[in-house]
Amino acid sequence: MPSSVPADIPETAKATRTAAAPRGPGLSLLGSELEVLFGRRRTWALLLALAAIPVLIAVAVKVSSAVPPGRGPAFLDRITQNGLFVAFTAMLVSVPLFMPLAVGVVAGDTIAGEASLGTLRYLLVAPAGRVRLLLVKYAGALAFCIVAPLTVGLAGAAIGAALFPVGPVTLISGGVVQPAEAALRIVLIAAYLAVSLAGLSAIGLFLSTMTVVPVGAMAATVVVSVVSQVADQLPQLDWLHPWLFSHYWLGFADMLRQPVVWDSFLDNALLQAGYVAVFGALAYGRFVTKDILS
Repeated sequence: MPSSVPADIPETAKATRTAAAPRGPGLSLLGSELEVLFGRRRTWALLLALAAIPVLIAVAVKVSSAVPPGRGPAFLDRITQNGLFVAFTAMLVSVPLFMPLAVGVVAGDTIAGEASLGTLRYLLVAPAGRVRLLLVKYAGALAFCIVAPLTVGLAGAAIGAALFPVGPVTLISGGVVQPAEAALRIVLIAAYLAVSLAGLSAIGLFLSTMTVVPVGAMAATVVVSVVSQVADQLPQLDWLHPWLFSHYWLGFADMLRQPVVWDSFLDNALLQAGYVAVFGALAYGRFVTKDILS
């Protein structure tokens, strides 16, 4: 079996195929996928855009007058008292649109991106197999789901500490924790959001197997996210709300209680696991029967 890339692949596809060439099955294939994903300028642009959200919030609060209590996003009026609240506010603001948008771009490109470049068939020539390749692509998207909220949280904590005083944090339950434990709560919220985005990533993976146009899969994933959130706001659809993958996205406020209330985290994880199972199965059924030579 030749190890080089056939000459009939376009130059852009050659570059992608060379970077993504699996060095072997299993973990080496996953390592190659992560290297390609986090080596792309587009991925870094998405992360920089997410990191800019807490910076924008912190600068806006710094240069403006005092924020009246109850105005704007939750925790906004506490930022001047404690810079760590920049991270909490930024993650809250990012959840409805910015994080789903970034995840939609990454998940929608998983399979469709390779297909559009013409590299999908050559990836499958390697001893990877369709199922393994599908799992690796989802693992890459899931890794981005972990990095994205961490980026927002850490950037928020950093800019908050730079522009405002940092001290003990008063939680929404009334308890007070030291900055070190507050930093741990930021990581817990990031983990909660990573779990929340897992279901959307599975939907994006499935949509990516349905087309060879990555922009279409990206847009469809983002639209599905918006529709789910809109439906979750309609009281006429109360019966449907617990089944919507976005239903528990804002439940991370329980991470700011003393002690931490894990009910919403577990409910969210169970719901996302269901979406991963259903849309993972749909992606599998579509991908293993897909004619990638046409």
